[in-house]
Amino acid sequence: MPMLVEPKCIPPLDPDFRPASLTNRQFRKNVADSCGGVPLVIGLERSDGSISRYEMQVFPESHSQAGGNFFCIERIFKFLLWQRGGWKAWIGGPASIGEYIKNCYASGGAREFDCHFMGRDVYERPFTVISCTPSDVPVERETGRSLGRHLNGCRIGFDLGASDRKASAVIDGRAVFSEEVAWQPRSQSDPEYHYREIMNALKKAASKMPRVDAIGGSAAGIYVDNKVRVASLFRGVPKDQYDKIRNLFLRIRDEMGVPFEIVNDGDVTALAGSISLEDNGVLGIALGSSEAAGYVTLEGKISGWLNELAFAPVDYNPDAPVDEWSGDRGCGALYFSQQCIFHLAPKAEIEIPANLTDTEKLRFVQEKLEAGDEKSRRVGQSIAAASLPEIETVASEGINTGN
Repeated sequence: MPMLVEPKCIPPLDPDFRPASLTNRQFRKNVADSCGGVPLVIGLERSDGSISRYEMQVFPESHSQAGGNFFCIERIFKFLLWQRGGWKAWIGGPASIGEYIKNCYASGGAREFDCHFMGRDVYERPFTVISCTPSDVPVERETGRSLGRHLNGCRIGFDLGASDRKASAVIDGRAVFSEEVAWQPRSQSDPEYHYREIMNALKKAASKMPRVDAIGGSAAGIYVDNKVRVASLFRGVPKDQYDKIRNLFLRIRDEMGVPFEIVNDGDVTALAGSISLEDNGVLGIALGSSEAAGYVTLEGKISGWLNELAFAPVDYNPDAPVDEWSGDRGCGALYFSQQCIFHLAPKAEIEIPANLTDTEKLRFVQEKLEAGDEKSRRVGQSIAAASLPEIETVASEGINTGN
């Protein structure tokens, strides 16, 4: 395992936080300083045939520090997997790295959750890792997708979070209605509950306009062609009823009878920023019940990447908190989302009443912060400090660095 880098600004409630970006940067520097690095190319294929590539240098297998390859490359690979998505991966480089990744991301491996999630749940194909030479990795084929930017007519926009759902009605770019309603979707096992709640929001917004021309929505989770692949909002729905959730938005689209699109909330954030700034090349970050990111390319398209960063590794501390869903340590949602508030509150000696909903718990801490409570202030300081290394990395190295 490589030496972990301590950040300059230490989160007051998490002094052992070791940012992924700083260790990755140091690893790349160490390889460069050795003057003996060899190429590693990671390729990821998505269901539409798009292929993403990531290239870097690693220590050759004969080098005394070659053992450090495994930890850093596995963590970078996982970040790329959740950033870009993929059901097939090529690891082009030293054979030992390829075999290590293949064993980790297999049934029974350390990353079995990611293997099944990407293969079975998201892309509905067996997740495959191919160990090969760098030249065997396919060439990049990124497509991108044009979406939105239309403000004329009567339109509905909605956002589904784990604590509340929002809906707005807009006529020729002017908001005529907006509503935010608390709900608890993650604990609901009945697919009809989700259908009714969403339809109630859409119909109420529709009642404020003479007609509806189009509907666009965002939500935490993974959506492909308006189908729900996996989303924490619907975790309470049993597997034998999940087909009703998978086709939920197709059902709603058909009943509303207008063009309908739902995408990851990170993509929507980036797209909204691009429209507002009247510019392209925009990174969007959505920090709510989970963590997502999106990117509008220089051509004005959303990237087509997965952009679901809840499980992306951001803390390399071997004793980092464990994500209760994936079982991995140091995942993004525990640092940059609502979950982080609940994780840090006990460390700040904030006692949140147990009988509150997630929305009420969040409001409880926010109200204490607004009242000048020092304990709540330390929670905010810890989140901000943890985000600094990641922001600096994106700013200095660009969107394609992977971490």
